[in-house]
Amino acid sequence: MRGRIAVIGSCMIDLVTYVTRMPEAGETLAAPRFEIGFGGKGANQAVACARLGSEVMMVGKLGRDAFGDATLRNFATHAIDASFVDQVEGVSSGVAPIFVEPSGENRILIVTGANDHLRPADIERAAGELRHAALILLQLEVPLETVYHAIAWAAREGIPVLLNPAPANPALALDRLRSVRFFVPNQSELALLTGLPAATAREAEAAAKTLLAAGLEHVIVTLGGEGALSLGREGVRLIPPVRVTPVDTTGAGDAFIGSFAHHYVASGDVEAALIAASRYAAQSITAPGTQRSFPDAAAFAAFCAKLPPAPN
Repeated sequence: MRGRIAVIGSCMIDLVTYVTRMPEAGETLAAPRFEIGFGGKGANQAVACARLGSEVMMVGKLGRDAFGDATLRNFATHAIDASFVDQVEGVSSGVAPIFVEPSGENRILIVTGANDHLRPADIERAAGELRHAALILLQLEVPLETVYHAIAWAAREGIPVLLNPAPANPALALDRLRSVRFFVPNQSELALLTGLPAATAREAEAAAKTLLAAGLEHVIVTLGGEGALSLGREGVRLIPPVRVTPVDTTGAGDAFIGSFAHHYVASGDVEAALIAASRYAAQSITAPGTQRSFPDAAAFAAFCAKLPPAPN
């Protein structure tokens, strides 16, 4: 089922501060390092797909500012078609202040900025190119009305959709997601959307099954260092984790989704794509940063060659 991957979603600039610990209220601490990088869940997923070798197009919004100009250059560097990434006058590009602790765990704020200006009309304007997509990736850092419109448009066109419900929005209407092929939350997003605990794999499975009962076709729950859980018509499968020493977990979920999309579109094999995605996400957290921690196809192949064979 080879073909282009289309990403409709957010573009951000990551403002990353590495801390020895988070300050208490009213406390000022010195931090050892600060970096600026490219981010946004949509752009991250697009770059992961592109670095692995997929043909990718992006639909999004940027501010007409230095961050927006730099993001467009970054897309060009990765050969991502950004013909439908527009710059909005008088609005800042989205930014994400990120705080990374020595353990690699992170805390993130987002200022959506120009991303709030991505509208259903932008989907229609890009429709001629979107029709060539083998898979469309969506997230929730752009307006819900745009997400719903893209899902409905893709259903009419017969194009499968992967929705990453991040950041989780309790207003998300599950009855408008039944045509989504893959629904991919993490544990905290799953808990918020279902109102059920999801701290363990067993709890996550029970919560995800309520989404299947609500009409979703295939739910994939990322479990961080515990791997991933896949639930659908074929049953339930736990995708085992790859044990690594984390340096920075920022963007690991986007690495997982980008890798899954690339491998699924290339092969049509869901299980093999999930195993590759788990490995790719693990490799991404062994380096600092977000997009710059995403390995290319050659580096990923070298990483996988050192791992034991995937379980049957």
